Amino acid sequence: MGKEKTYLGLSVNIILLGIVSFLTDTSSEMIMPILPLYITVLGGAGFALGLIGGLGDSVSSILKVFSGYWSDKLGRRKIFISSGYATSAVSKLFFPLSTIWQHIAILRPLERVGKGLRTAPRDALIAEYSRETAKGKAFGLHRAMDTSGAVLGSILALVLFWFLNFNLRLILFIAALIAFLALIPLIFVKERKTEPKETSLLISLKALPNKLRLFIFVAAIFTLGNFTYMLFIERAKQLFIGQLFAEKEAFALAILLYVWFNIIYAFFSYPLGVLSDKIGKKNVIFTGYLIFSVTCLGFAYANSLTILFLFFALYGLSNAFIDATQRAFTSELAGEEYRGTALGTYHTVIGISTLPAGIVAGILWQYISPSTAFIYGASLSLFAALLLVVLIR
Repeated sequence: MGKEKTYLGLSVNIILLGIVSFLTDTSSEMIMPILPLYITVLGGAGFALGLIGGLGDSVSSILKVFSGYWSDKLGRRKIFISSGYATSAVSKLFFPLSTIWQHIAILRPLERVGKGLRTAPRDALIAEYSRETAKGKAFGLHRAMDTSGAVLGSILALVLFWFLNFNLRLILFIAALIAFLALIPLIFVKERKTEPKETSLLISLKALPNKLRLFIFVAAIFTLGNFTYMLFIERAKQLFIGQLFAEKEAFALAILLYVWFNIIYAFFSYPLGVLSDKIGKKNVIFTGYLIFSVTCLGFAYANSLTILFLFFALYGLSNAFIDATQRAFTSELAGEEYRGTALGTYHTVIGISTLPAGIVAGILWQYISPSTAFIYGASLSLFAALLLVVLIR
């Protein structure tokens, strides 16, 4: 076997997977900033946003532990990765055909099934192609490319909606077509052969290190307060309408703030991944939890465009601190033997926790007040930060 090609000190396969994620997120993030607006146009309110946001990640994420486990058991990753990206692309074609918000409540989880199939095997493949001392760098680069696609996608959504006056359904259809482009670089990703593992799923889960199980518990507590981004966008839209903006202008400003969020997220993901390799992933995650808590408090009491501009930046920064670093930390704590199962378990627990997070926040939003939902998020993220210090030593 020839010498493995590298770029920026990383395997070219990691770069290719980053390009796949870049194109996929360009598609997804054309959809995400307009999806809460689309849901409200179809008759949904705060509870519908919380339910769909939570349901989309939770129901499909049950697949993640199984796809991670089976990729370990079979010693194959790419079949799960390819199937996942293809499933998501096909599902997106049906979004523009929805006529009531309940259709999205069905289609969103179906689209996320693809994410459930691909995520743990893809993360395991990234970990396998990265050196032990550069896992934060590898996951950080992947997240940076992923989020760069998110920046492009959200900018395209804004341009198409505001400047070119495209309707929401047409934007959704264009986004679905872009998702199919992501399948092209995936063809060139090489499979790294691993030995199949003859073991049951239950034994594999029990074999996970105790410190890893504790960390997954802490991450789940944080996720219970890390409710759907849709409520952040809806909060901005409502504040703009309350300040006498026309509805279309309020929509456009909310999308613009989401673009800003993604720019911050993309800009800081890679350097924070590198930093986590130097100062420890736990320290980076702890800081991210605290930033998210402050962010939620800011949204609870925001009353101007300037304040929203600041706290959407903090929202992006908290994601850059937390998202890729939690996955890298899980990979680090798991070791090599059951890395796919560990990452699958992590993603599944996080996904399941997302459903009650969305439902609780949606109920608080609709039946008490939007500020109460954000105070709830701030409290749980602060509690998770304290648990991280106490339990993970």
